[in-house]
This record gives sequence, C-alpha cells and structure tokens, in this order.
Amino acid sequence: MKVSIIGCTHAGTFTAMNILKQHPDWEVDVFERNDNLSFLSCGIALWVSDRVSDPNKMFYASPDDLAKMGATMYMKHDVTNIDFDNKNVTAKNLETGETFSQSYDKLVLTTGSAPIVPNIPGIHSDRVALCKNWTNANELRENSDKIKSAIVIGAGYIGAELAEGYSHLGKETTLIDALPDVLSKNFDVNMSKVAEKDYLDNGVTLGLGEKVESFEDNADGTVTVNTDKNSYTADIAVACIGFRPNTDLYKDEFETLPNGALIVDKYMHTSKPDVFSAGDAASVFYNPTQDNQYIPLATNAVRQGILVAKNIEKDTMKYMGTQSSSAVELFGRSYASSGLTVGHAKVLGKNVESVTFEDNYRPEFMLTTTPVLMNLVWDPETREIMGGALTSMYDIAQSANLISVAIQKKMTIDELSMVDFLFQPNFDKPVNYVSALAGAAVEKADSKESV
Repeated sequence: MKVSIIGCTHAGTFTAMNILKQHPDWEVDVFERNDNLSFLSCGIALWVSDRVSDPNKMFYASPDDLAKMGATMYMKHDVTNIDFDNKNVTAKNLETGETFSQSYDKLVLTTGSAPIVPNIPGIHSDRVALCKNWTNANELRENSDKIKSAIVIGAGYIGAELAEGYSHLGKETTLIDALPDVLSKNFDVNMSKVAEKDYLDNGVTLGLGEKVESFEDNADGTVTVNTDKNSYTADIAVACIGFRPNTDLYKDEFETLPNGALIVDKYMHTSKPDVFSAGDAASVFYNPTQDNQYIPLATNAVRQGILVAKNIEKDTMKYMGTQSSSAVELFGRSYASSGLTVGHAKVLGKNVESVTFEDNYRPEFMLTTTPVLMNLVWDPETREIMGGALTSMYDIAQSANLISVAIQKKMTIDELSMVDFLFQPNFDKPVNYVSALAGAAVEKADSKESV
C-alpha cells in the first residue's frame, strides 16, 4: 500500500507515525512545505516572552524520526496539483525548483490552516507580523528584545496570550478586537470581564469593539493601527485575527463547510474514495450541537490523525467528536472551558439554560484558599450538560476536562451533582466545587419546573 500525506504538522505527523507503527511494510510519502514538523504553536507566546526552557522541546517529532520509521520525507516541497481520478500528486522542490509527479493508493490531506489576513490597507507591511508557525515565532522572539511597544490585533486565545506575554516583558501593549470582549468565543461575558480587569491592572490598553481599518508605517520606524474609533502607534503590530482551512488547492473537489474545511465522516473519509483528511483542514463533529463545525485545535488534529491511521485500511474506530475543550493562563489566572457558552448557543439558535456559581476550591479553615468562578450550560428539556467554564487564580484546568467527559457521555446536571468526587482539605471541600456548580444548576432547574 502506498500512502501520500500532504502536510505534516500535528494531524499529518500522527497519521504518519501511526500508519508506520501498524503497517511497517507500507510505503508512506510525506510532503511538507516547511523544514520542520510537529511545532507546538500554542507555545509561541511563551517562547516570545522567555518562558520556555528549551525551544527544541516545542517539537515532539522531527523529519528524521519519521524517516527512521520508514517514511519518505519530502521536506520543503509544495504540492502543486492533485489528480484525484488517476491518483497522482505533483510536487515542487522549493529549494531546487524541480517538479515531479508520483502515484498513491491512499491520500491524506492534512494541509492545516492559514492565518486570516484581511484585505486591509497596509497589512502587508514589514512592521505587521503574523503569529502562526516556527518562522513567525522566531521573528517575534528576535523582535521582542528590540521593541518597546506592541499592538496585538485579535483577542482570541493566541492574541490574548501574546498581549499578556508582551506585558510580562514590560512592553507597552495594546490589544484590539472588533468584538466587545476578550476571549468572547470561549467564555461568557462575566469571565471576559475578569480577564479585561487583569489586562488593565497590568497596564495593557484595550481597544475592544474596534474594527481595524488601516496600518500606516511611520518615518521613525513605528506603525500606526487605525480603527473605526481610535489610532494606536507602536514598534510592531501582530495580526492574530484567526485561521482558515488551508484547502484552496483542492476544496472545489470535495464536500466542504462554507469556509472550505473538508467534511469528514466518523472514520475520517472525505467525500472522495480513498481520500482522508484530519486536523485544521477538516471539519470536526461538535458534540454539544451534534453537527460538523470548524474548530482548529491541536487536540482535535492529533486524535483525527490517529483515527486516519486506524481506518486507512478498513473502518475500525469511529471518531467520538469534540467538545472544543481548551484553557489559557493570563497573568497567573487560569481559564478553562468545554462545550457551549451561552453566547455561542444564542448565535447558533440553541435553547439553553445556565447558572453562575462561585466557591472556594478548598475549606476556609485552611491557611489559604482561592475562589473559583464557574458557569454551567445545559439543555432545559433533557437537563444534559452542554458546556461549562471556570476561572481562578487556582489551577482549575483539569476541571474543564471533567466537564468535557460529562458532555461526551451526555450526563445530566443531576448526575454531575452526585458524582463520587474525593474530599481532602488540601484539595477540595466535602462538596467538590464542580459538584457544587452542578448542584446550583439542579436547584435552578427544579425551581423553574415548580413554577
């Protein structure tokens, strides 16, 4: 069997490794534009702000690793054409300019995502950087020693972390987003407001609810970002506006989401025979809404890549779907979420109920304890949990994983409130804070039903 894998970040890397483990006699060809693979881009802000022990450890695999397993590695090669009918791939060596074609039996499209770069005047200036890959990471890291100020556009996870990183370095920092709140796609307003206060308390200027209209290079080497409300000037601007599927080469051949992400089934098949896809190029099945959505996360890419390998010979294991679980730490405070927020549910037209609850994570008789602010979202008809989020100066990240399992298994608020959680004063209260959150949801739901 001859398999061609196009693109090798997370989904491609895990696909290749697992195919070669399960089928060491297969011929596996890997095509990648860059000279590296498996870069954990979620660590860019940490690398830029000097909080990484060793940048080499931001890679969990190398081209040599895959080659030793038996893969034929075509690094710095760009696939320029795919003949799906005749099962043929054409690639260009980006160093020599040589072009060649070769056949495949099975094809895996793991071309990932590309940063969204809107057609805004001045955005292609050398003073406007991107934040996506290893090259971007190194450029930002090198600039961090030279600049005194930075403007970050986009207050999603990547932009929020980068702005916090620049602030950590003592840079004069501005964070801009067209939406009215930071992290608004991951958390509801009450938690966004907590983050916004931390930014302001740490000297970060917030330009929320402001749409960027242009970038202007200045004679003194700075750049000015003009929004529909204000103008901001700094030594560098970084666009962290979001990502889109990197599928322009072939998306017209497939069934896709409106943004071009390839729709895959539970076995990672695309709409074409013998063609699989995974990671940021593909859709994911979103369990809270039971439909296909675009959620570019490394965790999704890794699991989907493993599934491609398991199913490439025959359908063996189904995709369990995702809850889009994620977390971030800003100014020492943890934020973690899984599933729907109330805001996202409204956008999707979903009828949900929610509760907000705050409790100390362990007993007040301890010398120290810390409050945890929590939200829980559920279906008022079935009482099944659809989402949850937490924030605290205490590390609550793993509690989002617990809520993820609850959503995955279609647990009700009643069941979560009675789960057998441990109690030990060093760690929690007799009623664990997640159980207390679910209990507050039960109380609210019951009171509504009794009216």
